[in-house]
Amino acid sequence: MIKRTAKFSFMELREYCKYRNERINSSELDTSNYISTENILPNKGGIANATSIPSGNVVRYDKGNILISNIRPYFKKIWLADKSGGCSADVLCIKAKDNISSKYLYYLLSQQSFFDYVMAGAKGCKMPRGDKSHIMDWEVNVPSITEQKRIADFLSSLDDKIELNRRINDNLEQQAQALFKSWFVDFEPFKDGEFVDSELGMIPKGWRVVCLDEICDVVGGGTPSKSNPKYYCNNGISWITPKDLSITHAKFTSKGEIDITDNGYSNSSAKLMPCGSVLFSSRAPIGYISIATRNLCTNQGFKSLVPKIAGTCFLYLYLKENTNAIESQASGSTFKEASGSLIKAQKAIIPNDLQILNKFEETSNSIFESQKNLENQICLLQTLRDSLLPRIMSGELKINDLNC
Repeated sequence: MIKRTAKFSFMELREYCKYRNERINSSELDTSNYISTENILPNKGGIANATSIPSGNVVRYDKGNILISNIRPYFKKIWLADKSGGCSADVLCIKAKDNISSKYLYYLLSQQSFFDYVMAGAKGCKMPRGDKSHIMDWEVNVPSITEQKRIADFLSSLDDKIELNRRINDNLEQQAQALFKSWFVDFEPFKDGEFVDSELGMIPKGWRVVCLDEICDVVGGGTPSKSNPKYYCNNGISWITPKDLSITHAKFTSKGEIDITDNGYSNSSAKLMPCGSVLFSSRAPIGYISIATRNLCTNQGFKSLVPKIAGTCFLYLYLKENTNAIESQASGSTFKEASGSLIKAQKAIIPNDLQILNKFEETSNSIFESQKNLENQICLLQTLRDSLLPRIMSGELKINDLNC
């Protein structure tokens, strides 16, 4: 039975934390500890390495500080720093005061209610930015330090399981990419055989260079008119946009933020693709890659690959191996775009003996299935954490009531 705790007194957020403004020179940083709005991952997903580091001084952060992207707060980009470094001006660096645990503060600020509050006071339409003074006006109820620790430890146990699954998944991804490179770039399993010259260099005898559209269908997408609400719904035909993949960063995809209706599908250039199709964002940005786990379609920001001769695993890993090369060939003034003709013309090396392709697909698929199961577990754990978080923070649930 769930018990309710007594209500805590409400105080403004500024009573528990403050913004940091100390500076650090970027010459002391590297890509692993420089944080900008670009490399904090959405939905509390942690951080990735930065792609570049600016010159000059930036805001310093230390272990235990909380970093929040202040651009488009609805992406929920928040990270509890586990090291020291520097961050851009568009990232809020928040330091806990002595009356609150930094880990508890992180979970307090991870709530949907916090991001809703920030958005309510944000300025700007296309790129809303949180108002720093408004953020510190947020009223919170905070228990004793002892209770804070118990709450933070419980929620951390869920996050630790999520992070462990992510690390395992990352390791499996590296294994899959190494397997593809071994077979189709370095040809290691075929080194003892005869090699012949080709337009792409030496390849095993009995192999050939093909254009991508010889081994798969390249499919674009479309967007129904946004002015007709009858074209969109919550439970219709799955319709994916690059924004969906920017939020989830998932290897497997079944549904986007919104579906389209049969009528919307009929009145657009969207194309329904089968389960196992490989989605590839072709603009803004180029290079999001995900595998469809159900029949779905996309907007015009994709040039997706539907298996024909080559299978899902081969096509996915081919794109992973060649994304940089594709991007370097893309064109456009406002933003780069990889056209359908460009994707179709990409060269791949395949064996004439299709049993080799089938064997690779079988070997890789076992890795992919493990990754799919791990992604499902991560999703379940995130759902559990996010459903418990507001109830625990409000005092509705006590940690003693949770048999986890």
